[in-house]
Amino acid sequence: MQIEKYKIAEHNDRLLSAHKRSFDYIASGVQNLQDLLQKLRDFQIAIPSWALGTGGTRFGRFSGGGEPGNLEEKLEDIGLLHQLNQSSGAVSLHIPWDIPKNAGAIKALAAQFGLRFDAMNSNTFQDQPDQQHSYKFGSMQHVDKAVRQQAIEHNIEVIKYGVELGSESLTVWLSDGSSFPGQLNLRRAHQRTLESLQEVYAALPENWKVFVEYKAYEPNFYSTTVGDWGQSFLFASKLGPKAYTLVDLGHHLPNANIEQIVALLLNEGKLGGFHFNDSKYGDDDLTVGSINPYQLFLIFNELVEGMDARGMNHANDLGWMIDASHNVKDPLEDLLQSVEAIMIAYAQALLVDTKALAEAQQQSDVARAQEILQAAYRTDVRPLVAEARLQAGGALQPLELYRQLGVRSHLIKERGQKTVATGL
Repeated sequence: MQIEKYKIAEHNDRLLSAHKRSFDYIASGVQNLQDLLQKLRDFQIAIPSWALGTGGTRFGRFSGGGEPGNLEEKLEDIGLLHQLNQSSGAVSLHIPWDIPKNAGAIKALAAQFGLRFDAMNSNTFQDQPDQQHSYKFGSMQHVDKAVRQQAIEHNIEVIKYGVELGSESLTVWLSDGSSFPGQLNLRRAHQRTLESLQEVYAALPENWKVFVEYKAYEPNFYSTTVGDWGQSFLFASKLGPKAYTLVDLGHHLPNANIEQIVALLLNEGKLGGFHFNDSKYGDDDLTVGSINPYQLFLIFNELVEGMDARGMNHANDLGWMIDASHNVKDPLEDLLQSVEAIMIAYAQALLVDTKALAEAQQQSDVARAQEILQAAYRTDVRPLVAEARLQAGGALQPLELYRQLGVRSHLIKERGQKTVATGL
């Protein structure tokens, strides 16, 4: 389903007067307003192909109906999101859940929706029906060389698919680890993983990056072979200049200072990108900004300051992607909310008075530094985000228009109530 442009225009016309009042009020106090709006228009968040269907847990999965049954329908759904918010202009594919049977046709379809292909994601945490060796006891860390080679070859295959689609990066997340003491020689597991990653790294095209993702626990609970940012950083450093650490906001132990991790990785030139979500307990994969929006703002504050210090382009020099599981929500509504939360946190970070903050830090004026940050965070930047979206051709209120048009009902009518999308 695609939305006719006139319906977006009618929606915007109805809200324009109220929007203009809100926008004019906040815009009057924003320095470099046009620069800020341009940065918001340029900033694009990749939508993962596996997140277009209802998520689930090991206890159950409750489909909401109308889920995309193939890659073409997933691109159609992401194209719809991008029509509404003009900030979802990239797709992140997961192989083998979404293998493109005809790469040329898929690339052309994506272009038709104004989409490009972001990072490719491999899968060595599940056994596939036609797979020769099992990943039950790990993949790149496995004691059996044949299993490790299978994982290596899969990642190289994913790179080949990405080249055909115009992607320029590979994300590797390994569930490898152990559930009980003594199950694994931890030192040798690390070395085997490094050697496996080195073979994948050697297969990267010249212009490609590889992102090494980490996770504190799950599915293994005693040890995870790439369990934290330090282990990922160690792998990325040993692999070479095309290897980076990828930060998933849910992949930390409780109360981890993620903004400090971001700052240190940026300082070392080894921050590759993000998987955005939110959590209360662990890897909850909840809607971005739904639990701790202040932390999200603090992360973006470090990103903006650190990227500017290094002369980096906000839109292109890091990978931005959502990674969430929509267990009880309409997945498209959840994704619209997540993108909005990211854009709000980014806009707030752009409002931070960096000069005043640096002065307060230099003077160790703790209270003033706090006030400067919270002044930006407490600013209602939604009119700024909406104005940038309006200028780009999107809807002033994407979720409102989505519901007004009854998109989910249309999708159920087109695809059926019992459809189940590949992925989470």
